[in-house]
Amino acid sequence: MGPLRKASALPETDGSDAPEVAAAFERVPVSQWRGAPVAVEDAVAVEVPCAFVVNGRPFAVMLASPSDLEDLALGFCRTEGIVSDAREFQGVEVVAETRGFSIYVSVPKARADAVAHRERAVAGRTGCGLCGERMLEDAVRAAPPVAGGGPFRISALQASVAAVEAAQALNRLTGAVHAAAWIDPSGAVQTIREDVGRHNALDKLIGALLKAKVDPSSGFAFVTSRASYEMVHKAATFGAPMLVAVSAPTALAVEMAQAAHVTLVGFARPGRHSVYTCAQRLID
Repeated sequence: MGPLRKASALPETDGSDAPEVAAAFERVPVSQWRGAPVAVEDAVAVEVPCAFVVNGRPFAVMLASPSDLEDLALGFCRTEGIVSDAREFQGVEVVAETRGFSIYVSVPKARADAVAHRERAVAGRTGCGLCGERMLEDAVRAAPPVAGGGPFRISALQASVAAVEAAQALNRLTGAVHAAAWIDPSGAVQTIREDVGRHNALDKLIGALLKAKVDPSSGFAFVTSRASYEMVHKAATFGAPMLVAVSAPTALAVEMAQAAHVTLVGFARPGRHSVYTCAQRLID
């Protein structure tokens, strides 16, 4: 167990700030083939190990983009059940290390003790949110049912497809990151976060929304990835009434969404989408 670092107060945000992109990519020399070799510079996404330390106890290590790490900390703590709401998140300190970052989180002792058995023993990869879970019962946790939210117009859902693509600043540079966005009833992007890991992007978004005290019933979440069980679980834990994904859901994600009363939409593309659960929230 490491020493408990002094945690800074939770910073204020209005939830509308653009993601930090400067530290999340690097320019590297590459040789492109355009009929002949051409020497150019390319922007590549950065991924670094981020170690979460809760009240001095190591909890998890994951690979993430080095941007919006305080948002990641709050969202991760909420969706992992380390805190039950943002008021229990007492502070965070992000410390740059030689090869990555240590994220020191302060929460009430009772909350930290309650999840002590769920320490993740190995690094969570950027594509996996369940790596290293010691207990099978912790791998598939029930999500709270979501009440209210919507209805949302199909035209707004379709508008969000183009809006999210246009708002992905880091992905435009690198082509290698996922985004999670909060969409208002008109289909406009209110907040967006990007990361090499789809779970991290959604945790960053949820952290930003919690800091801004956004009402979960005021919009819906949009992710540029498949909709796995854990993506639905994170959205439901925040209270999002609808999760829209550009790719497919899994069977467990559909089951989770139905049980949590979340409207789950997959294959969201221009001019088409598929509604898997709770279709009553979408109207013409």
